[in-house]
Amino acid sequence: MSYEDLNVNWQPDFGTIFYWFSMDKSGKIAVMVNNCWGDLPKALLSNRDSILLLGSFMDYIFEDSDKFNPSLHDKHGETILDLYSGLVYRAYKNRKDVEARVASKSKGGKHFDESVPARKGLFYYEAIEGSEPGEDFVVGYDGETKMGDYFREFIPTICSSIEDFPKELWPAIAVSDTVDFTKDRLFDNDKISEYFPRMYR
Repeated sequence: MSYEDLNVNWQPDFGTIFYWFSMDKSGKIAVMVNNCWGDLPKALLSNRDSILLLGSFMDYIFEDSDKFNPSLHDKHGETILDLYSGLVYRAYKNRKDVEARVASKSKGGKHFDESVPARKGLFYYEAIEGSEPGEDFVVGYDGETKMGDYFREFIPTICSSIEDFPKELWPAIAVSDTVDFTKDRLFDNDKISEYFPRMYR
């Protein structure tokens, strides 16, 4: 499934992974990865123009854009590990080993997810994945979670604002007046449309 297939009737399902973008109440920007089970805001799904910008936004942050010059937007920061998936990192012995991998990948090139916070100044959230409930879990979080909940995986040391991105891409960003990416480590998947009720205009 491609971004063009998204619409207001779309539902999370196995095998469909989408990246989307959000802004918190302070103007900080995050990339959100739904990992099949994470919902997308209704404000985004009901806005065709915003949906059609997601692919271009993806190309921009991974520096594959033919239209924009994303190499001009490099914060030269670092990526800090916060929470992480017990399923994805099941082969790693401890947090220190995961941190070492993240640090290496963050400096390894523009096409790594781990490099996005360091280079583009974005917070990075992923949804809890798995083929069944309980297969994946969030390491470092003590509260209850479920498949589809978004957890904060990476934190940038130098944050971007919307002004760092081409104006043409701004309408692709879902906006919140309540959340704070510097404090909120987990978003309840059932409330994702409440957290991000509108698109940037």
